[in-house]
Amino acid sequence: MATTPARIDEWIGAFDRALRTLAGVTASARPVPGAAIADDVMSADERGHAAALMRVNHAGEVCAQALYSAQALCARDDATRLLHANAAREEADHLAWTSQRLDELGSRPSLANPLWYAGSFAIGALTSLAGDRSNLGFVVETERQVEEHLGRQLERLPADDAKSRAIVEQMRADEARHGAMALEAGAAPLPWPVRHAMRRCADLLRAVAYRV
Repeated sequence: MATTPARIDEWIGAFDRALRTLAGVTASARPVPGAAIADDVMSADERGHAAALMRVNHAGEVCAQALYSAQALCARDDATRLLHANAAREEADHLAWTSQRLDELGSRPSLANPLWYAGSFAIGALTSLAGDRSNLGFVVETERQVEEHLGRQLERLPADDAKSRAIVEQMRADEARHGAMALEAGAAPLPWPVRHAMRRCADLLRAVAYRV
């Protein structure tokens, strides 16, 4: 079991991660997908639509940072804690990529990001109370729903927005891998009411973040 000073360090690290996430200073460890693609073929309306969709993705990545942070802090098993920490590092790439893309499209993150972060952190902590298998099951279901969302988004992005498409495609591949890792680690399936509630919460986030 971790010593008290180590746990204090983990909570300090989680607080620092929250500040960095909400301040928009997260750095990417991997190159931005599609960085070399030209970006001057969309109309103003298309750029506005693409920016709104990427704002939804950025808000989702804010939630991912909160969820993984809370689940890593509350996990009972060191292997589960490490899985969450590793996934959070890749999700930080997604956060940085979508933030940069918003800048390129002349837009901004969702004004509700602090709310998304606080709510997601609380949900992540609560799911961990049921044990690590339920903790991992929440990851599996979250990543499955996110993968579905990103697949639909590829159909909604403007046809000429190859830069955003490259980012979304890589994010989708990463999410699928994170879900597979959690499943392999022993995730327990979540009951239907929980899965349904997760989907409704995600629908609300997408509707609000698209506009605000």
